[in-house]
Amino acid sequence: MWDKLPDVKQEHAAESVDTRLGLRLAELRAERGWSLGDLAERSGISRSTLSRAERAEISPTAALLNRLCHVYGRTMSRLLSEVEEEPAPLLRAAEQPVWEDRTSGFVRRSVSPPHPALRGELVEGRLAVGSDIAYDRPPVPGLEQHVWVLEGALGVTAQEVEHRLGTGDCLRLRVWGRTRFRCLGGMEARYVLAVVLP
Repeated sequence: MWDKLPDVKQEHAAESVDTRLGLRLAELRAERGWSLGDLAERSGISRSTLSRAERAEISPTAALLNRLCHVYGRTMSRLLSEVEEEPAPLLRAAEQPVWEDRTSGFVRRSVSPPHPALRGELVEGRLAVGSDIAYDRPPVPGLEQHVWVLEGALGVTAQEVEHRLGTGDCLRLRVWGRTRFRCLGGMEARYVLAVVLP
């Protein structure tokens, strides 16, 4: 289901997304009149890391993007959709943007056609064996999430409670604080995440 592009094309596409993402992050900071120091204080991310992300010298991790989304008051999908081409009502599987956090082994496919005025979206996620991602805060407080596991096993922790999900299980939650997603067992976890803005 996840057709792979040839390595050279895939690397070029990733570089292109990282470049556009860096520019958008710099725009968001400039729109607020913040210095790198201001943003570092608000996000808890070092000035040097922020600077390198804005210049696309590094590919941001999921945790780093989540912190920035929290500061800028938008979901990760919305931020990533802002660096994509003009949105269309139909998004074919081959056109759905894929973003990879190579550090954590997390791959994220934006399934829904992006639209800034809509509140709901679908994301397909994959966590490699042993992957463990912790978010220190939601991108938007009170965000509603539905996690539906398609393959493998997934541990989702919210409000200090871990929910162990197997194939076919679905968890609904509102996100107010820290969350954690981890792959359980000896195979990759693949899941659908439905996100609804409050």
